[in-house]
Amino acid sequence: MSKIDSSNRAGSRLPAGSCPGRRAFLGGALGTAAAFGATRRARGASRTEITFASAKFFGKETVAQVVEAYNASQGRVHVTYVELPPPSESTEVHQLLVQQLARQTGSPDVFTQDVIWIAEFAGAGWALPLDQELGADVRKQYFPGVVQACTWGGKLTALPWFIDSGMLYYRTDLLGGAAVPETWDELVSIAQSVEKSGRARFGFLWQGKQAEVLVCDLVEFIASNGGAILAPDGKTVLIDDEKSVQAVQFMRDTITRYKISPQDVLSWDEEPSRRPFTGGQAAFLRNWSYVYTIAQDPKASSVVGKVGVAPLPHFPGGRSAACLGGYQYGVNASTKNRDAAIDFVSWMSSPATQLHFATELGLAPTRPDVFDEPRLAESQPFMQKLKPVFLGATPRPVTPKYAQVTLVLQSSVSRALADGNVKQALAGAKDRISAIVAT
Repeated sequence: MSKIDSSNRAGSRLPAGSCPGRRAFLGGALGTAAAFGATRRARGASRTEITFASAKFFGKETVAQVVEAYNASQGRVHVTYVELPPPSESTEVHQLLVQQLARQTGSPDVFTQDVIWIAEFAGAGWALPLDQELGADVRKQYFPGVVQACTWGGKLTALPWFIDSGMLYYRTDLLGGAAVPETWDELVSIAQSVEKSGRARFGFLWQGKQAEVLVCDLVEFIASNGGAILAPDGKTVLIDDEKSVQAVQFMRDTITRYKISPQDVLSWDEEPSRRPFTGGQAAFLRNWSYVYTIAQDPKASSVVGKVGVAPLPHFPGGRSAACLGGYQYGVNASTKNRDAAIDFVSWMSSPATQLHFATELGLAPTRPDVFDEPRLAESQPFMQKLKPVFLGATPRPVTPKYAQVTLVLQSSVSRALADGNVKQALAGAKDRISAIVAT
C-alpha cells in the first residue's frame, strides 16, 4: 500500500512511501445517526474528531486507506470514515445524505456528493460556502466546468474531487486517413462513408434511453451548439431556444436523416451502446471513460489496439462540450469543527492526493496540472490523454430542483426524438421547467 506524503497540502505535488491502512465499514448501521455521529471517540485532547461520509470507491486502494493516510500525516485531526453504497446505488446514497444533513446535527462533517446534488444541498443550506477559505487563486487550479458545477448562488459550496465526462471513441483503423472529426458534419461524413463501404454496421452510437444518460447526451449536443438548458441565474429556461432546437433535431437526424445511428439508440443507455462498438460494429461512440479499459481487454473486445479517444465534436461556431460527471466534496454547514473539516477536505483535494486517487483508484483529477505528472502517464496513460476532453466539461443544469428538471427533460426529449415534433416538445418542456424553478 502507498502513503501520501505528510506534507500533502494544496501546494504539494507528489505522494510517496508506504503506510498501513484500515477499511471502515459500518454495515447495517448506515443511514442512522449512530453511523455518522456515535463513532466519535476521544483520542486525546489535541485531536479534533470529525466524520467523513462517502460513496464507496476502490481500486488498488480504498477511500478508507486514503483517510488513514491523512490521519497518520498530522496530529491535530482524526477522521472517522463512513462508507456509503457505491455510485451505482446513487439513489440510496442521496437518501442517506439528505436524511443526515437535514437533521443539522453537524454530522457528517465532510461528505462526497454526485455533482448533480450540489445545488440541491447548497440551496437547502446544508453545504458550507468555502469562498473565504478557498479564494479565486485556488479555484483557478481546477477545470472551469467543475468549479462552475461546484458553485451555487455565486458561492463555492463544494470542492472538486474527481471528474468524468462524455467523450468520443473512434476506430483508428476505420478513419481511412481522415482526421478525427472536430465537427458534427465531419463525423456524419466519415460515419456515412464507413457504413457505405461495409467496414462497420453502424456509424455513430450514443444513448437515447429515457434516463439520466439522455440528459447527459442532451447537454453535450446543446452546449456544442453554443446553447444551454438553463441560464446561469438558474431561473431562465433556454431549452426551446433556436440552438437547443437545432441540437435536438440533429440528435434525431442521426437516426432518420443521416442514418448513422440505429433506431435502437432510443432504448439504449451506456452498456447497450458500448457492446456493439467494442464488438467491432461501429465507427464512433459517445460514452464515458470506463469504456477504454474494456476496449483494450481481449476477453471483452474485438477492437483491442484500434480505439482512440477525443473531445466530442461541435456545431459550426460552437465548441466541444462534455457532460460533467463525478463526485465532489462538501462540508456540512452545521459542522461544529469547521477548521478541522476544511483542513481535511483541502488535503483530500490537493494535487498530491488527487494524483494518488488517480494512480491507485483510477479516479481522474479535477486539477489540469495533475494530468502532466509523469507518475500519471506511467500508471494511467489513457487517463492522461483525457485532459483535452475535460477542458470542455460542462455541468448539467445547476438548480436545487434538478431532480424534477431532469425528469421533464427525459420525457420531453425522448418524445421529441421519437415523433419528430422537436419544437413542440421543447416548448412544453420550457413551460414545465419554468414552473419548477420559479418555486
